[in-house]
Amino acid sequence: MDGHILPDDIRDDGRPRDECGVFAVFGHVDAAAHTALGLHALQHRGQESAGIVSYEQGHFNTHCGLGLVGDMFSSQNVMERLAGDSAVGHVRYSTTGSTILRNVQPLFAEFSFGGLAIAHNGNFTNGYSLRRELVMRGAIFQSTTDTEVLIHLMATSSYHAVEDRMIDALKQIEGAYSMVALTNDTVFGVRDPLGVRPLVIGTLDGAMILASETCALDIIGAEFVRDVRPGELVVIDAEGLHSVSPFPPARHRFCVFEYIYFARPDSVVEGSGVYDVRKRIGAELAREAPVDADIVVPVPDSGTPGAMGYAVESGIPYDLGIIRNHYVGRTFIEPTDQIRHLGVRLKHNANRASIAGKKIVLVDDSIVRGTTSTKIVEMMRSAGAAEVHMRIASPPITNSCYYGVDTPEKEKLLAARLEIDEIADTIGADSLVYLSIDGLYRATAGEPRDNEAPQFCDACLSGDYPIRLVDLEDGDIPAQLSLLAE
Repeated sequence: MDGHILPDDIRDDGRPRDECGVFAVFGHVDAAAHTALGLHALQHRGQESAGIVSYEQGHFNTHCGLGLVGDMFSSQNVMERLAGDSAVGHVRYSTTGSTILRNVQPLFAEFSFGGLAIAHNGNFTNGYSLRRELVMRGAIFQSTTDTEVLIHLMATSSYHAVEDRMIDALKQIEGAYSMVALTNDTVFGVRDPLGVRPLVIGTLDGAMILASETCALDIIGAEFVRDVRPGELVVIDAEGLHSVSPFPPARHRFCVFEYIYFARPDSVVEGSGVYDVRKRIGAELAREAPVDADIVVPVPDSGTPGAMGYAVESGIPYDLGIIRNHYVGRTFIEPTDQIRHLGVRLKHNANRASIAGKKIVLVDDSIVRGTTSTKIVEMMRSAGAAEVHMRIASPPITNSCYYGVDTPEKEKLLAARLEIDEIADTIGADSLVYLSIDGLYRATAGEPRDNEAPQFCDACLSGDYPIRLVDLEDGDIPAQLSLLAE
């Protein structure tokens, strides 16, 4: 269930948009401050909105809004209002529901047992179907995000205990998700049965931490304990942490794009360092797609580790042929054709002294619409490059993601419409080669893709969707888009 509701001038950087990031603390006097720091480390997972809900002595305290974490939680007054020794937080990039204040998470609701705040990374693939049924039964929704479906399912559950209500609700949901939730005495964390979306456990001064990535543990000095297992519900309270397995065992299908692009390079996901994996991907690409060139140039920043791996394996020198301006934000890109056309130059500029007269290998993580790749190749030509060879550290993206990643509709994906040589012509490269899917699996899983039982979720690359797309199959996606258009 993917809303695709942002305007094209924001999407046109050519990247798939990440899902969201979640963070939770139980049992620390500085719970909200640590949550804010954790969200800052997870900012790459969502830059549209941020929120924290804390709990202290019978009161839930909330601060949520549109914008970046540093802007939202830099005030001492704000942090003082978020008192308590437990907190949950969220950074958001919308894949379901519009970018409006009422969709900012964590969502909070009052139940008969007390308050509950919940933050969600992912997508419920039957979310709209469930929403429609709940509305017909009298439910009144306050947001357009699928996260609120879980709240209504818990509210209408016949069970009494919070944990049982949550399990009852989760068993009705299909999709890919990691979630954290806070009540007055408990923090919950859960991953979907296939473990598509990440969630880790850490400790700090006796407190328990949940986070989307280990980089969020590092920023507060927390110790990594383990990943939350696929299909596991962890319940953290004054007695400690206990684990519940409410779902039947299923084959793990972690999102392979976490390794390619989404996760921060300094994170460890599913036991592997992202930075090292990306360098291995680059080395595999060099073996599969050698080229006679003078320098290897990364498309910053996500192409950098792959370019390093490519350079080492190929023996071609690595050079920073493109310099990125880190101080350009979305608010600077005004909705005019001229500024939109110059958008890539606001973020990147050619290092002409390194480029002129050289045959270069450009290494990037992916091509989605081709907008950025076309402008980067043009930039290299303008800087005097003799030849421009593009190497992509992932297989072609040929399918939309419905599991919490915002990608364009299939007909807008360049690789879904054109053959590779046609894409090369479109972006203006002298040659273009993508990493093979077996090469990707060798770099990540250590072995080729098992076509009978794939080791990852690679639906955007293969069209093999491991979780039923209930709303899509039922024809509810158009109705959903009409409903969510704000």
